[in-house]
Formats: sequence, structure tokens, C-alpha cells
Amino acid sequence: MSADDENTATTFIEPTEQGLGATQAAALWRHLMAVGLSFFQSQTAQQLRAEGRAKDLLLLLGHRGVEVSEADRERIVGCGDPDVLGLWFRKALTATSTAEIFASDGEAGPDVG
Repeated sequence: MSADDENTATTFIEPTEQGLGATQAAALWRHLMAVGLSFFQSQTAQQLRAEGRAKDLLLLLGHRGVEVSEADRERIVGCGDPDVLGLWFRKALTATSTAEIFASDGEAGPDVG
């Protein structure tokens, strides 16, 4: 659908999310929809996107069995930057620890040996 076909897109957003239920695909769908609504730029809209992304990130980590300390949980929930949360979400798709998620792209993991 094109960006100017917003009315048609809106018709399909809600039924699609309902059909996905409580699956991992539903979490990914919500993440994509948060990105797709980026034309709302108010502080409230950005905060809602960040809260949604933080919840999706925690849901994904839980589903994948990645341990999240209370400090890491607070860091995720307290992050108000949707772009940072989006980066962490993408990293969480393959990460085995929160350290991997929070590491900067050029940063190597801890030395082993």
C-alpha cells in the first residue's frame, strides 16, 4: 500500500493484529506499526511509541529465554528514544544476552581467555 492509501491501510491494521493473537508475530507486527505511524511527531506520540517498543522488546527477550536483570529492565523501560529501542529490538532478534543488545555496533564482546 502506498503512503497515500492511509484509509485502506487503517481498515486492515486492527483485524491483522487481532488475527495474530498473542504470537511472536503479533509483537513484530506491533513493532512495525509503531514505526509506520511515524508521521505523528508529538511528544505524546513518541512516548507511546517508546513504551510500546520497550514492551515488545521485553516480550521478545522473554520469549527467546534471554535473562533480563532488574537494572536492564529499568534501562529498557526508561529509554524514551524510539530509535534506540528499535535498534535494541533488532539486536534482540539474535542476541543471547542483554550485554549484546546494549553493546555499540563497533564494540567487541568481553574477552574470553
